[in-house]
Amino acid sequence: MESGAYGAARAGGSFSLEDFVRRPETILRALSAVFGIIVFGCILTDGYVSKPKDLTIVCIFNENMDACHYGVGIGVLAFLGALGFLAVDVYFPNLSNVNTRKYIVLSDLGFAGLWTFLWFVGFCFLANQWASTSPNLYVFGGADNARAAIAFSFFSILSWFPLASLAYKKYRMGVDDFNTSYMDPNLAAASPYSSYPDAVSDNYQRPPFTQSAETDDGYKPPTY
Repeated sequence: MESGAYGAARAGGSFSLEDFVRRPETILRALSAVFGIIVFGCILTDGYVSKPKDLTIVCIFNENMDACHYGVGIGVLAFLGALGFLAVDVYFPNLSNVNTRKYIVLSDLGFAGLWTFLWFVGFCFLANQWASTSPNLYVFGGADNARAAIAFSFFSILSWFPLASLAYKKYRMGVDDFNTSYMDPNLAAASPYSSYPDAVSDNYQRPPFTQSAETDDGYKPPTY
């Protein structure tokens, strides 16, 4: 269990780039990173526009700056998180400590689950603000990038949710491995030898200090 827990190969094995690239986790993390780049890139490029009248900078999503800040924020953090866990995946099989693997898997599960939720909120938030946006805000462009940010926010949900599911499966594998190989310490500390049976002697020995009914000199104890 020490070397192959939580869904990883045995520690010390050779690294295969081809096998690593084909892993579902690798593909999904790469897609999540790309989707994050597209979302915050589109918002940073055309998400902040000047109003035609007073030329003040506003967010293209219904002039709500929180919408642009939210999209950029979760996009950047999703990109960094995907790359970070991708790097961890490279060294994960070489970790022989079960507790370290457990914490990494739980972190992966928590981060992927949280970002699935945040992308869902972001998609709903951006779509709602875009539906209320006046056409005057994007008369000089920016509409395509705004729609792309909304679309790839939705695609990000589809990439982070499977990552959370895979992390949960890895966690369950580690728990099942532990339950299978776990031994009660009380039983483990017990002697491996069977208990020694009580010896039964065929030659019964009389207890000491007993006297036969008749002695050699013919003396008989008195009866009362």
